[in-house]
Amino acid sequence: MAKPIVGILHPGSMGAAVAAQAATHAATVLWCPAGRSERTAARATRYGLEPVATSAALLERADIVISLCPPAAAEDVAREAGAHGFEGLYLEANAISPQRVGRIVGLLPEALVLDGAVTGTPPSGGEAPTLFLSGPAPATAVMEKLFAGTDVATKALGSEVGQASALKLAYAGLRKTSQVMAALSFGMAQEHGVGQELLALTSRLADSPLAEPGRIAGTAARAWRWGPELEEAADLASAAGLPDDMLRAAARTLARWNDSKDDDSLSTDEALRMLRRP
Repeated sequence: MAKPIVGILHPGSMGAAVAAQAATHAATVLWCPAGRSERTAARATRYGLEPVATSAALLERADIVISLCPPAAAEDVAREAGAHGFEGLYLEANAISPQRVGRIVGLLPEALVLDGAVTGTPPSGGEAPTLFLSGPAPATAVMEKLFAGTDVATKALGSEVGQASALKLAYAGLRKTSQVMAALSFGMAQEHGVGQELLALTSRLADSPLAEPGRIAGTAARAWRWGPELEEAADLASAAGLPDDMLRAAARTLARWNDSKDDDSLSTDEALRMLRRP
């Protein structure tokens, strides 16, 4: 069987790295630089992705499309693919609610839609994230074959579209609210001159969010992505009849860091000053 052509919409830090792993078993991996930043273009070049002039050209050529974009854009990206009449396998791998995944299935009537969720860090230097999959068994089998033997592990959850997204958001809610609480707790302790004592106390805890130096600043740099994920997690909690207040409060806290998007030069003190702004 001929190797598939894969298209990635749109190659952020995770998307580009995952797409590069897919290249192991693909004829080529396409991406569209139109409207994308220089940073994105440099990342795509580094991973050896093949540029095409338009999204329409990508959708025309691709057998498999992987959508990994900011959560707010997920439906617009799917709508564009549906309007083009994409008929291949569409992996919806964004951090969105199962309800939104269901709407995306409706936007792609000609495609085979598979629900996906990536957990972990981008695959590089021995890191191996897991791609959880839920949906039609034939589509799951295609994705398992695409990533077989790569640094992206796959795990099938079942045939129900939405299961992978639910797992992703439940996990994000647990991990990312803990990062927000760590920042707030350290800020409170530091205000009274006992920040180092708090670090010493939390060092006794397994997997403490404060154990790694720079974790607070790292959270600030990624807050523009994490905040919308927690809003999606709040929607998931609400749909399950659970309180969503904590998740929405964490999302609002992360929004205070939106100006520090991908700023890896940020210090802990600077990140805390941003939290203290009115």
